[in-house]
Amino acid sequence: MKALFLAGGKGTRLRPLTDKVPKPMVPVMGEPLLKRSIEKAKTHGVREVVLSTCYRADYFANYFRSINPGVKLRFITEESPLGTGGAIKNAQPFFDSPFLVFNADIVSDIDYRKMWEFHKEKKADVTIAVTYVEDPTAYGVIEFDDEGFVRTFKEKPKPHEVTSHYINAGIYIFEPHVLEAIPAGLPVSVERETFPRLLAEGKRIAIYRGSRYWIDLGTPEKYIGIHQDIFAGRFAMPGADFRREQLVGLRKAKVDKTAVLRGPVYLGANVRVGAGAVVGPNVVIGANSVIGEKCIVENSILWENVDLEGNCRVSGSIITAGCSVPYGRKVTGRIYTDTVQEHTAV
Repeated sequence: MKALFLAGGKGTRLRPLTDKVPKPMVPVMGEPLLKRSIEKAKTHGVREVVLSTCYRADYFANYFRSINPGVKLRFITEESPLGTGGAIKNAQPFFDSPFLVFNADIVSDIDYRKMWEFHKEKKADVTIAVTYVEDPTAYGVIEFDDEGFVRTFKEKPKPHEVTSHYINAGIYIFEPHVLEAIPAGLPVSVERETFPRLLAEGKRIAIYRGSRYWIDLGTPEKYIGIHQDIFAGRFAMPGADFRREQLVGLRKAKVDKTAVLRGPVYLGANVRVGAGAVVGPNVVIGANSVIGEKCIVENSILWENVDLEGNCRVSGSIITAGCSVPYGRKVTGRIYTDTVQEHTAV
């Protein structure tokens, strides 16, 4: 299988976390979300991946050229934003057979191999993964028939207009011929323009209901929520399954014998925890970070290369990569992006 990841957005709603990092590269449990997504796709049979980028395209290229992603990886860059449909059309030369498409800011438990088999069984032109939400009024709703084919797309229905609770989950399978319906070189929304046009032309658009867990990395609140769900065992992230262990990554870290770890806690490679420090519960510490003596860290997410000098207290906060928190500083309910500027976390 081949896959296209749409990773061109600026992630404006996720700021300030995306001021320096593209949204798909924001770390989830200590690793860039896109890296984790590609690893999952590989386990489901994907062997070739195309990354469609725009904002901070060099960031993606530099990162993935420094590691072995385990799949054949190609890059395509938009000179100006083309929208979801335009980005898919832009990648047309890479695909001459059915292919998966992912919005790169999605976390879900969808089994791509099963979705692929469903697509072939239905002989669909396009298959759209959907997810159930209690209140669909803020989304584009998909109505479908008893055989699982789309009847209509309805954008942000009013409460009394709701006839379906299933929304687009941002994961698709395309037959290559449908790309002819997308104009080249123009900004196009696949959700609002391409799919309704294909439906009007009589194309078979199937829906796949294989999602029990789904969330998009859209806002700081949702970013925190993903980690809370993983800590609580509502979603198992490969390499960070807290249904089985409460202390993950302990073998790759150096923890002083007088420090206390209160799970659930995730420790990245080469993390150091100093004497008398207390870490947890619900804490992520990214690779190469240092927790100084007598620090207290709880309900927080620390990215890589963070340095907490001694006697700090961090609670309910996000601290981004490379930050140094001075001795004795208290950081509560904040997004800490450097030693000067802070933002409210939630």
